[in-house]
Amino acid sequence: MSLKTTRKPHRRHPRGMTLIEIMVVITILGLIMAAVGVAVIPRLEEAKRDTARLDIANIHNALKLYYAKKGKYPDTGTGLRALVETQTLEQMPKDPWGNEYVYLNEGGKPVITAYGADGSPGGEGADADVSSRELQKDAVANR
Repeated sequence: MSLKTTRKPHRRHPRGMTLIEIMVVITILGLIMAAVGVAVIPRLEEAKRDTARLDIANIHNALKLYYAKKGKYPDTGTGLRALVETQTLEQMPKDPWGNEYVYLNEGGKPVITAYGADGSPGGEGADADVSSRELQKDAVANR
């Protein structure tokens, strides 16, 4: 008996990606993420300010409902807690930056303010305040 060795045809195994190919892919992904970041980050602050304006409008509507029930707005000391206690609001609202909204009762006219990203009065850009006063001015100007 003769031993005949049969050779199987040599198959090429698919090879993986080289280090250079991986680096090129990572670089392309980084460039895409940078481009998206440049376009999205400025919009994020704008979206937070828009959210604060909507929240202030909703709180103002809750204050009107409170006024309809009680015949007066809460005083500055009680603040927005009065809306939670009367179940006009479910919980104390927080602004988009994680701070509580500031409530003042100025002679029977409620003013609600979010102090912006820095959480303190004043500021510019992302730190600028958003107030129900400016919303009322905008409403009058748009009439």
